[in-house]
Amino acid sequence: MSIYKIKPACKDYLWGGHRLTDEYGVEYEGDVCAEAWVLSCHKDGQSLITDDIKEGQTLSQLVKEKKTILGGNCERFEDFPILIKLIDAEKKLSIQVHPDNDYAMVHENQYGKTEMWYILEAKENAFLYQGFEKEIDKEEFEKRIKDNTLTEVLYKRYVKRGDVIFISPGTLHAIGEGILLAEIQQNSNVTYRIYDYGRIGADGKPRELHISKALDVTKLTRPEEYVPKDGHVAICDYFCVDRVVIEEGKGYKQEVGADSFVSILTIDGECAVSSRDKKIRVKKGESLFVEANTGVVSIEGKAELLLTTVPSET
Repeated sequence: MSIYKIKPACKDYLWGGHRLTDEYGVEYEGDVCAEAWVLSCHKDGQSLITDDIKEGQTLSQLVKEKKTILGGNCERFEDFPILIKLIDAEKKLSIQVHPDNDYAMVHENQYGKTEMWYILEAKENAFLYQGFEKEIDKEEFEKRIKDNTLTEVLYKRYVKRGDVIFISPGTLHAIGEGILLAEIQQNSNVTYRIYDYGRIGADGKPRELHISKALDVTKLTRPEEYVPKDGHVAICDYFCVDRVVIEEGKGYKQEVGADSFVSILTIDGECAVSSRDKKIRVKKGESLFVEANTGVVSIEGKAELLLTTVPSET
């Protein structure tokens, strides 16, 4: 087989809602579904294969059996390179920051995190935080963390469907309430929480903060506007993301060569994806993994997709 449908691992973080199950078809029995990890080999949330012979096998197990299915561009990575999520922020997320690879490997023994967000839904006047309104020094940063005035100096970015936000390591950020998005990121789960509005976790205690590490890694500036290259939604050393709209009655073909696997995430509508030996129907919220070297993949139906590959070093 060359194409596999993926069952996501789900997370019930306290800020999540119900839209991933109600509107995106994610199968989860909990009260809250904050995140669906629709393509993951990370130990904190393994995606499962749902097809025939491989039913119930983790994506990690599939890759371990035959690492060549990842493609040549992945050979430079020790582990599976990316992680893809759907995120439903019914409430605002904590203000946080991610370290780069060098810092994360020393302090966390895993990769740092570069990520991008594709906004799928946003209520009127929804916003997120991305860096600072203007540059501040470390002394002011630390003082504002202590006196709970940090949000006064953050850059507030209002968003709508189709917006793309690129978050490089060291960029302070937070998803605001009423936003549903797709996140494509490095394969990492390292987050340093700086401010959480005094919320209480499931254990009845304030959620852990990571102030010292955040002070080490945060860039105290406003990030430059991200400009995608060569018509891609986003591209960096770790992932290349393209948006594809399939019109009814008009097919689409994708050549999947030896360089990289392809992740197909359906963000609207439904379609049939087929290769020389497999045909799978997918609908809104569902994800497919396509092996490298599959050849021509045909897509028919009416759908909006995010296609993610691993590029050569940019």
